[in-house]
Amino acid sequence: MIIAIDGPSASGKSTTAKAVSKRLGFIHLDTGAMYRAVTLGISESEIELNDQSKVELYLKSLKIEFDQNDQIMLNGKNVTDSIRTVKISSNVSKVSAILEVREKMVQVQRNIAGGNNCVLEGRDIGTVVFPNADFKFFLIADITIRAKRRFLDLQESNELLTLSELIESIRKRDELDSKRDFSPLRQAKDAIVIDTSFLTIEQQVNRIVEIVKQNKKRKHKEYV
Repeated sequence: MIIAIDGPSASGKSTTAKAVSKRLGFIHLDTGAMYRAVTLGISESEIELNDQSKVELYLKSLKIEFDQNDQIMLNGKNVTDSIRTVKISSNVSKVSAILEVREKMVQVQRNIAGGNNCVLEGRDIGTVVFPNADFKFFLIADITIRAKRRFLDLQESNELLTLSELIESIRKRDELDSKRDFSPLRQAKDAIVIDTSFLTIEQQVNRIVEIVKQNKKRKHKEYV
């Protein structure tokens, strides 16, 4: 079974997906973290984004995986904390817009999730990566609330930005993600929309798990 959870930055995808996967006993795949890891790798390799040949060469040697603790590994190195900086957040949309990067990531994501019960979150899971996913959810939230969430996250990492700066940063990322040529941020036609603005994580998780379990029972009855 594949459960796709899409939505814009700071809408609650990652935390919700992790909790849903734990409740259901499914594998969790944070595709956003994968794109962040690629962004980090390209940055550390000092590769210009418009240098297609070097980007393609880097992708050939790229290895992204998750360990047993859901920590993301880039070529054998744990980069879970390194990918959450302001610098990576500011550049990940540009890297994600590169066709070769998206093709590589979709391949890796399908390989990891194929044949498993999996919860995936991102921006194009229900539209591109797994358009036939069993369940599709699209999380949204007010941009100021999203910025406040990101503000709290950054405080833990000692990176200081004002709330207004974060709102503008998120607004720009939304625009870049929605307008890119390849796999733009888009709600699947059959996705269930959940506004997380005033929901706790527990409420978000309960709503998704309830929908999944109700529909599993309904499908089971249809085949009995």
